[in-house]
Amino acid sequence: MRSSVRTATLGETAPPPPTDALRPAAGHFATGCAPCHGGPGIPGPPSVQAMLPAPPDLASVVGTWSDAELHRIVMHGVRFTGMPAWPDPAREDEGWMIVAFLRALPDLDPRRYAELVAPPGAPPEDTLPAACAGCHGWTGRDGGARVPRLAGQSEAYLRASLDAYAWGARASGVMRQAVTGLSAEDRAALAGMLAAFPPGDAVPATTIAAARPPTIASHGRPETGVPACLSCHGRPGQAGAPRLEGQPADYLAGQLRLFRDGVRGGGPYAGLMTQAASGLEGDEIEAVSVWFAGRAARD
Repeated sequence: MRSSVRTATLGETAPPPPTDALRPAAGHFATGCAPCHGGPGIPGPPSVQAMLPAPPDLASVVGTWSDAELHRIVMHGVRFTGMPAWPDPAREDEGWMIVAFLRALPDLDPRRYAELVAPPGAPPEDTLPAACAGCHGWTGRDGGARVPRLAGQSEAYLRASLDAYAWGARASGVMRQAVTGLSAEDRAALAGMLAAFPPGDAVPATTIAAARPPTIASHGRPETGVPACLSCHGRPGQAGAPRLEGQPADYLAGQLRLFRDGVRGGGPYAGLMTQAASGLEGDEIEAVSVWFAGRAARD
């Protein structure tokens, strides 16, 4: 098995570790990996250890694999074992997020691991379940650079997004695992709760964010068929289009790249966004993402 993984990754170069990846990766690890491998302070169950081969304690073995090899295992699984492939093979970026977490795993003590999996302290009343709050915060607006702020989004958009994850129409191994077991009624209730939360403040503005909107946001690029972002995302009452104001710039840029590359999918307007983003250049993606991040979400 080691030889096959090494051969499959010959010549591969791992990208730089993603920033702010520990929290969302820890949430997935707790539900998708720890039930077999265990985690800091949480041994794997005896029934799993009776498997042949037994799932290893990852903290003790990750140092024997390169980043590219770990990514290969995460994305493709291991044949003839209980190790499955990543739930959505199109999301190689999520695989690299897990690799970054695995690199940090040997240094995580049980307390730090528990803080990453769920926000510390007792949850206030009328807040998200712990499984959601671990990434998005108790009220859907404290997830970090790679996680969207869901508080105050339209209920219709949130419901469509959760349904798209559940049906496999929106690419994400992390979210597909998160919605597993949720009924349509559960998803509707989550959407309603998140929509009722007040939106968060703007991400701290930069010089780009404080300036006038980039041309791509205000006018689009008609010669290549790219419409203005604000034609949909700046219109009050546009229930199917998410609010972009105050979202983390890294998250927005990542989603635009997924749309551009034809990977993301989503609700009923996903095809429109895939077409709109197909002509975006890298600098346009960065500029518009930072600008939206610096705007305060509107009521």
